[in-house]
This record gives sequence, structure tokens and C-alpha cells, in this order.
Amino acid sequence: MFKEFRDFILKGNMLDLAIGVIIGAAFGKVVTAFTELLLSAITFGTGSTQVGAVEVAKRTAEDGTVKSIDLGPFINSIISLLIVGFALFLVVKAYNTAKKRFDKPAEAAPAAVPADVKLLEEIRDLLKAKS
Repeated sequence: MFKEFRDFILKGNMLDLAIGVIIGAAFGKVVTAFTELLLSAITFGTGSTQVGAVEVAKRTAEDGTVKSIDLGPFINSIISLLIVGFALFLVVKAYNTAKKRFDKPAEAAPAAVPADVKLLEEIRDLLKAKS
């Protein structure tokens, strides 16, 4: 039963799919945070859209309050993506090491003798038989 479980876990396709799902989820968080950051920077107010370095840093809303953009969630999601990516790198590295350890090296099949070498061997044998 352990051998079957090991074979299942060490299948490359299953590992690729799991890594794709995990990285996709982490990247989705980055995209969501970036989208929220962009949408908080755009003001649809008096018919004009204000986007720019000065307006993004701080701007005054219609009611007189000062609004600022929070970069924290975006930076946190990027750091999380890097941490998840590094953890998955370690998992893949351990997987490759385990695969090398459990996989027995394939025995090399004897190489087929080329036709010219085979012909030369036959000639040699015939000459030996004559002598």
C-alpha cells in the first residue's frame, strides 16, 4: 500500500497541477490587490478622471477629506507570492531528490552491433576457420 501511495504522490502530472493551482491562487491575490489599488486611484466625479503621480499620492475628495492610497495589501500580496513561490521551489527540489532516490536507473540495453562490424566479425571467423 505504501508503494502505491508513493507512486501516486510522485507522479509528475499531479505535482504540476498542484503547483499550478497554488501559484495561481497566490498570483490571483496579487492581481486583486493591484486592481483594488488602481480603482482606488481613479475618481469618477465631475466628469474627469484623475490619475497621476501627484493625485495618486494624496488628493482631496469632494467633501474636503484627504484620501491616500494604501499600498500595504498590494505589497503584502507580492511578498506572499514570493514566499509561496520559494516554498514550492523547495517542494519541487525535494520531489526531484526523492524521485532520483526511488527510481532505479534503467539498465542500458546492449547496443545493437552495426552491420559493417557484424560483417567484419563473420569474415574474421571464416578466416580463423580456414587456418
